[in-house]
Amino acid sequence: MTNSPARNFQERIRSVLSPKTISLLSLSALLTLALLFAAACGGSKANVRQEQANAAQPAAVDVTTATAIVRELPQYFEATGSLTGDEQTDVMPSIAGKVVSIGVDMGSYVKRGQMIVRLDDVDSKLRVQQQQAQVDQMKASLRQAEEKVGVRPGQSFDLNKIPEVNNAKVALDLAEKNLRRSEKLIESGDVSRSQYDQQKAQRDQLLQVYEAALSLARQNYAAVMTARANVASAESQLNLARRSLSYALVYSPIDGFVSERNADLGEYVSLTTKVATIVKINPLRVRIDIPEQAIPAISVGQSVSVTTSAWPDKNFSGRIARVSPNVTPASRTLTVEAEVENGSGALKPGQFATVRILQSRAQPAVLVPARAVRTESGVSRVFVIKDGHAQQRVVQLGQTEGDLVQIKNGIAGDELVATSNVEQLADGMAVRQ
Repeated sequence: MTNSPARNFQERIRSVLSPKTISLLSLSALLTLALLFAAACGGSKANVRQEQANAAQPAAVDVTTATAIVRELPQYFEATGSLTGDEQTDVMPSIAGKVVSIGVDMGSYVKRGQMIVRLDDVDSKLRVQQQQAQVDQMKASLRQAEEKVGVRPGQSFDLNKIPEVNNAKVALDLAEKNLRRSEKLIESGDVSRSQYDQQKAQRDQLLQVYEAALSLARQNYAAVMTARANVASAESQLNLARRSLSYALVYSPIDGFVSERNADLGEYVSLTTKVATIVKINPLRVRIDIPEQAIPAISVGQSVSVTTSAWPDKNFSGRIARVSPNVTPASRTLTVEAEVENGSGALKPGQFATVRILQSRAQPAVLVPARAVRTESGVSRVFVIKDGHAQQRVVQLGQTEGDLVQIKNGIAGDELVATSNVEQLADGMAVRQ
């Protein structure tokens, strides 16, 4: 059998290569394959790591920016306090009784003298009628006493004008004259001693009559004075009864609004029962404490501006009305009371208010848009944009001017700050403007 060309080629190879050579070539081939496999695996892992790194790096955040500006800003002292009514009173009855009518409710506006509640007045009316009858009786007794002494109402008392006294005085004067004449005649013998003694006895009798008339007149006049005192006392009791009757109507002592109405229909109220609370809300008062070093800048009549959380975008004007004469030793502050105009009734007593007292000199201040500030847990941050990245700055805020807010520290003028998507920013994050 003849050999094929392939077999002839293999035999030639075997004759040229020894078994050792063949083993070395096989080992080289295996090493080459292992290196190629390792290189392929390494390249695959590097690609995975690169992809993971690319995925971990956040995408750039789109932001709008604004430049921090420097502006002359009016300076002021700022303090907080609670608003109170200009006047406030708890209305209580002057007499005890049952409530039979109610004229107001919570929130009602009342004028001074307007009825709040009405109490049962049946007993009070009966007392008035009783005292009126007593007055009439005392006046009748007075008229009788005046008639006895001949004195008319309002007329002064004169003993000699009383008829009994006057008649006794005339008779006594006549007897006295006759006695004096008999004394002269008895010396000349024209009148006997018996006649003289008789006229003297008559004079003495008439003197006793006169003195008795005077005593009776004085007693009668004392009765008149007593009757007049009784009339005055009875009239006083009548006035008290009428006054007590008027107390059945409980009135508002001031103009204002009813903040509380405590009495209900049919309830029995005593002298210490509060039936309503009335508060005058225009103007309102607010007390604040001023630091000791600011005392020279405070004066009565100075303008103030007031804001509340209920109306954050609205300022209410007022003025300093009262300044305490002494500094509080514990806090070293001066108490100041301001009056705030509240014609619209938007402000309510009890609201927490921020009071600003404007100073005469303005100072330069850095301002940024309020939307550029992110506040979390009481810490305010602003992101400055520089070289395509956000730089976080912790800042201290000052006063607000419209849509701008003062930055006391942390930001310089002309720095670029982010004004949108600030809640998505972090320190060092890439941004797109």
